[in-house]
Amino acid sequence: MSAGAATSKRPSVTLKLATSLDGRIATASGNSKWITGEAARAEGHRLRAAHDAVLVGSGTLLADDPELTARTDPPPAKQPLRIVADSRARTPADARLFRTLDKGPIAIATIETTNLDHWPSDRGIQYWMVAKDPATGSLSVVELMNSAARAGVGSLMIEGGGQLAASFVKAGLVDRIEWFRAPILLGGDGLPCLGGLGLETVASAPTYERVGVKEVGVDLHESYVRKA
Repeated sequence: MSAGAATSKRPSVTLKLATSLDGRIATASGNSKWITGEAARAEGHRLRAAHDAVLVGSGTLLADDPELTARTDPPPAKQPLRIVADSRARTPADARLFRTLDKGPIAIATIETTNLDHWPSDRGIQYWMVAKDPATGSLSVVELMNSAARAGVGSLMIEGGGQLAASFVKAGLVDRIEWFRAPILLGGDGLPCLGGLGLETVASAPTYERVGVKEVGVDLHESYVRKA
């Protein structure tokens, strides 16, 4: 599906984070299993089931090879569309996503000039050919959202990684944050949950209002909505 004119209504966007108390998603070596506990992970699956689509970057896919299905009890009536943002066409042809087409549809969002020959051709896979963001050289998250809207996505949840999340925050596209915080500290050499935003002043920081907080097992689940 080619990038085109902007759609009239974009999907709502939730950023889901699972971090240590100091906002880290992995150790310096990349180890991340498991930062949060079983109850928080189960709640994460319920959040997946509540959205039309889930989105990860290619770095997260390479690190974790996730399935991205909503594994709830009972199973959801419909699995979310599983989207990978992959500017550099790094998703391997044997990724778990491609091996689990029977569990739900997939979309690969990549640069509009990418050669798709190395990826499987299947009716269960959508390829979204997205324009570059001239400022970053990566795919435009605004055009990615346009592609999602044309695919019928009304709600989307971002699950990683930090650079992709930062791109959405900088573009003003993150409407809600669901943050699971574990009672551990990983330190400054751990991997941050959010990439750089290029802020010069605190006053220019994107601002969110906390609308909920609860204990989920040993972890804390905080909900935030973007302030106008």
